[in-house]
Amino acid sequence: MFNLLTITIWLLTCTPGQELYAHYGHTAIRVEDTERHTDLCYNYGTFSFDTDHFYWKFVRGETWYMLSVEPTEQFLYEYIVERRPVYIQELNLTESQKIRIAEALEDNASPEKCEYLYNFVEDNCSTRPFRLLKDVLGDSLRSTYTGHEGETYRNYIRRYTRRYTVIDGLINMIFGARADRTMHGEDRLFLPEELMFHIQEATLADGTPLVRRSRIAPFVIRPTRWWESYFPYLALFALAMACLSWYDRKRGRLSWGVDAVLGGGYVILLALTVFLTFFSIHPLVGFNWRLLVIPTIHVCARLPYILR
Repeated sequence: MFNLLTITIWLLTCTPGQELYAHYGHTAIRVEDTERHTDLCYNYGTFSFDTDHFYWKFVRGETWYMLSVEPTEQFLYEYIVERRPVYIQELNLTESQKIRIAEALEDNASPEKCEYLYNFVEDNCSTRPFRLLKDVLGDSLRSTYTGHEGETYRNYIRRYTRRYTVIDGLINMIFGARADRTMHGEDRLFLPEELMFHIQEATLADGTPLVRRSRIAPFVIRPTRWWESYFPYLALFALAMACLSWYDRKRGRLSWGVDAVLGGGYVILLALTVFLTFFSIHPLVGFNWRLLVIPTIHVCARLPYILR
């Protein structure tokens, strides 16, 4: 059992990293207990590449994550090494609320309950801590933070990926119409940065701030330089196809190998999109008109040869 007077609950928000799964930051809960002499981090973002058929399950959207527990010092070590700031918020809770959160975390970390089916926008390392707080605090938890209210999932997610040209291009192509829905209220809290600011401006029913003390700052998202956007590469592709058409027209013969390779790529991308649309449980993927941009450029650039 936990001692009523010795527990401190913190929300930890980790800034983005270089790996794809770390581009959006991370959230964890720290439970410090001076009576037990423990200082533990509860991390809902743990997964293993060694899972059987990991990549197949990832494409299907059937990635199982787990709640892991480790000493706070050990949890922070990786972020110190990578020079990724970790922001802290001490939660202003009653003793009974602290106990409920600590016991719920301890229970959820048991081998029978620690795994859960990950969903990027509905059930992840950020939404789970928030739901735990909602379960404990109920309707008394209110926040004035509006953040990026009304922005689409597509635009706000791409805020974190625009400088990664290939990743950003793929995301923009395979995200379907569902990604163009607007985010409202708690919809935004699947992103750690949004949860951090939501909690920072939260109050309880009597107006008491939810955060007793904190050290936070907006994520530093480096502006996208022009060559990191995929638009210049689309222009280069169009120019290359136009030059190839001119060359083919001049010599009177079609470079069918190039068209065959590109056509094969389109078929693979289309098949992947159909699979993601109908056989995957990923929440935002699906067919959208952006998939047709590259084939349309290709066909239009080849028209001078086709119509000769």
